[in-house]
Amino acid sequence: MVAPNQGDRNKRRAVSCGEEDKISNLPEHLIDSILERLPIEEAVRTSILSKKWRHRWTTMRALVFDKHFSNKFAKHEAFGHNRFISIINQVLFLHNGPILKFHLHIPYIFVNSFQAIGQWMSFLSRNGVKELILTNSSRYYKLPSYVFSCLDLTKLKLENCLYKPPLEFNGFLNLEELRLEEVDFGTSLCGNKINLPQLKKLSLFTCKNKTAAVDCVACPDALLLGLMDSPCLTSVFISSQNYTQDFVGVEKMNLATMLSNLPRLENFFTDSNFLMSLVAEKIPKLLPRAISSLKHLWLLRFQLGDLEQLHAALCLLRNSPNLAKLTVTHSMEPQVDVGLALNHLESPNCLDCTLDQLQTVEMTRVEGSKPELLFIKLLLAHSPSLDKLTITPSQRTDAQKRFDIAKDVMWFPRASPKAKILYLNLET
Repeated sequence: MVAPNQGDRNKRRAVSCGEEDKISNLPEHLIDSILERLPIEEAVRTSILSKKWRHRWTTMRALVFDKHFSNKFAKHEAFGHNRFISIINQVLFLHNGPILKFHLHIPYIFVNSFQAIGQWMSFLSRNGVKELILTNSSRYYKLPSYVFSCLDLTKLKLENCLYKPPLEFNGFLNLEELRLEEVDFGTSLCGNKINLPQLKKLSLFTCKNKTAAVDCVACPDALLLGLMDSPCLTSVFISSQNYTQDFVGVEKMNLATMLSNLPRLENFFTDSNFLMSLVAEKIPKLLPRAISSLKHLWLLRFQLGDLEQLHAALCLLRNSPNLAKLTVTHSMEPQVDVGLALNHLESPNCLDCTLDQLQTVEMTRVEGSKPELLFIKLLLAHSPSLDKLTITPSQRTDAQKRFDIAKDVMWFPRASPKAKILYLNLET
């Protein structure tokens, strides 16, 4: 074999180096995308790859200090607290350029002070942050005032904090998505409007006015009066869990009032507790205005054997002429007297309309109770455009019960000749 000469070796070395550094020659947006998919520690370590990569991570547009990151420090108490702060300070100090996304999970080691978080929010407010996610494993903390200076935000997610904006705050004028979980509004709303003219998606999970003069635990009414005056809202997800009506001095909402403020609502996800609070006085058969924009209705923890909850569900179905998808997650309470609900479901005028646009129905946690089966029968009989009905039984049902459910449903008449019934084994 003839030995390669020096020129050939140099040529191969040049080609090899060029191939190895192909990633450095990728478009900037692709390199940013790669770095943003790495844990923050791994992204920083790319600085050792080559001179070209030494400062790449300092221009990342997304900085994620999530629960995975914070858990590494949670075991070391004071040392972990200081190290956690030191690393984030260093990353922000060396950063160059805009930060479009910032995700911070606050570990429980933040027991006494949240001062550092305020400094980080101040930094972000000057760097054009558009997506801000603050989750929290520590005690409730007052949201730093600098958060309300992040006026370029399009997405905001908050968990386990006290929301108290400064008096001069005029709203997040560019915000499109807002998710609030275990957020305490204190007296900061009291029925006042929050200016969110571009808001499209709103999610509320057990928010409250716990620090108000009147303790309104898990009472979403005041919150909604302030949040729902947003003409662009298309998706609303509300889970109140332990809703209580023991409050005074707060303007109540009803179903008609709320939905009349949402002319573009396409997706409505709600649990039975919240929905029942909106129809607590009298459940109307027809609303003053149909919910013509609604496409997907999701009823969480619903008890179809409870007459009032059944009336509420039928009211929404009756007033949603363009509904295309219905999801019901059932909750069976043994103490509920199902007799009245059964009588209503068996009456000929139970649902005196057809669901002309309904194409997909998903029933989960089905236990095979008679109210459930009659409700499924009702939907099949009134949905001429139905494509698919999916039934997922509860884990509490045994094999015989699951077989009985499937057998009963298969015998139900269908208004749609193309309707398919998909029966899954068990809920996941």
